[in-house]
Amino acid sequence: MKFVSDPPIADKIRQMQQRVRWQDPLVLERGIDQTRLVIEDGGAEDTDFSFLVVGDSGSGEHRGHSPQRQVAEQMLAQQENSRFVLHTGDVIYLVGASEYYLKNFIEPYREFLVGGERPEKIPYDRMVFNFPFLPTPGNHDYYDLPLALGLLVQATLPFRRLLQSHLDFDIGWRGSGQGKVYAQAFLDCLNRLGSPQAIAQHLDTHYTAKTDTGLSLRYDPGQFTRLPNRYYTFRYGGIDFFALDSNTFNAPLPLPTTGEGRAYRHVLEKQRDELEQQKQQILATSTTLKPNQPEEAERLDDMRTKLEQLEEAKLDIEKQLAADETVVVDQEQLNWLKQRLIESWHTEAVRGRVLYFHHPPYVTEATKWHQGQTLAIRHRLRQVLDAVAAELGPLPDGAPLVDLVLNGHAHCLEYLRTLDTGHADSRLNWIVCGGSGFSLRRQREEGPELQESISTIANPDDRLVARSLLYVGRTGAGTQKRRPYSFLRIDVKAGKPPQFVIRPYVSERVQRKWKNYAIEPFTI
Repeated sequence: MKFVSDPPIADKIRQMQQRVRWQDPLVLERGIDQTRLVIEDGGAEDTDFSFLVVGDSGSGEHRGHSPQRQVAEQMLAQQENSRFVLHTGDVIYLVGASEYYLKNFIEPYREFLVGGERPEKIPYDRMVFNFPFLPTPGNHDYYDLPLALGLLVQATLPFRRLLQSHLDFDIGWRGSGQGKVYAQAFLDCLNRLGSPQAIAQHLDTHYTAKTDTGLSLRYDPGQFTRLPNRYYTFRYGGIDFFALDSNTFNAPLPLPTTGEGRAYRHVLEKQRDELEQQKQQILATSTTLKPNQPEEAERLDDMRTKLEQLEEAKLDIEKQLAADETVVVDQEQLNWLKQRLIESWHTEAVRGRVLYFHHPPYVTEATKWHQGQTLAIRHRLRQVLDAVAAELGPLPDGAPLVDLVLNGHAHCLEYLRTLDTGHADSRLNWIVCGGSGFSLRRQREEGPELQESISTIANPDDRLVARSLLYVGRTGAGTQKRRPYSFLRIDVKAGKPPQFVIRPYVSERVQRKWKNYAIEPFTI
């Protein structure tokens, strides 16, 4: 049985548009840009500032300990010197269910919320942040449950609690509702306001910031902290930040139907069957372990992590096998990114650009580097950047098209730099920040250098396109297993072009004890 189901891309787009009443006449007549926000904190003009980055955090307790809370407590020590938090997605595991927001988000981040001294009193869809918290959706924030599993979960919940089920997942009852829960938690869902009069009053109250693209939403910490859309942009300290929803342009590219493509399809089918066999073996083994014994409890925690990993790998394979020429791609969002990047380069006040979204185009984490979704994101982002580069022509002083790309999805902290890819994503800086609370993973055995084929996806070994310069993930085995959970503080320095000082912080669990430390910062 599947643990999760992923809604079709067309459904994600349509549902999210309905929730924010995308391009509603009341919005259009006011000249409102539904993809832009302005942070009202009094410091947006400062050119020397810092911000925090977390990702893939949304887990509850791991058999009595909470990695996410350990990371959040370290973040609090950096909050005074920072202006906002970027979240690279997967706010809630396993399926973005509303009933897990208290345990998996509100309680761990309670100091960042108004009323956080009593987190149990904060509804997930009424959160107000006292410190700007700016997420982008991850795949788990869209996941739902197959109906049969949902019914089973509901029917067996009391027994699972009573018997301390050996492999108890945070999967809730219905899942995310095709991203509905995430939208109600973070987006400005105009569809919940009811009458046109209520919507008009709301727009006139909160969409009053004047920008070069129209009126925009005012993000006011402590008062009104909603996002205008699932993808959006904001400007701070002369840096343009672009938050993307990569869940709607990550569909794997269609496989060739003959020759090498057909052979690769058979390889994928075999891998899918092997993954299912591994799942069944883990489920069988888990019934022999005792969750009330510390060592076996940690083994069960590892098994739960492994099952989630296998399920995600199997889902990616199924998407590759199902891909055809009718695959849906969120071209509207990609066109928006292209035009906004071009406009950003034509704006004198802008001195740098940062992209952040969930799925990494480049990564060496063992389970993600070769996935169909990874290659699809790389391909489609390249198309956008190539088009922007063609429009702009040579950039002054060889400046990068984008200064920094931040991602999650891979459960690690990693810094990579692309080489000559043959595209406009050459020689860019990429940081994966996806190790802030859930199931850390190892680096791939093939090592830190990423290669790809110029001619076919079946033989990714022709051109060296990227190199990993830092990897922080799970290492060791048995009692020496190390789990270094992480987040970033990034210091943006004044000047044009800007410098970014990357400061990684780690909360490491080894031998059932925690140790907090900082990794030597580096500048890009």
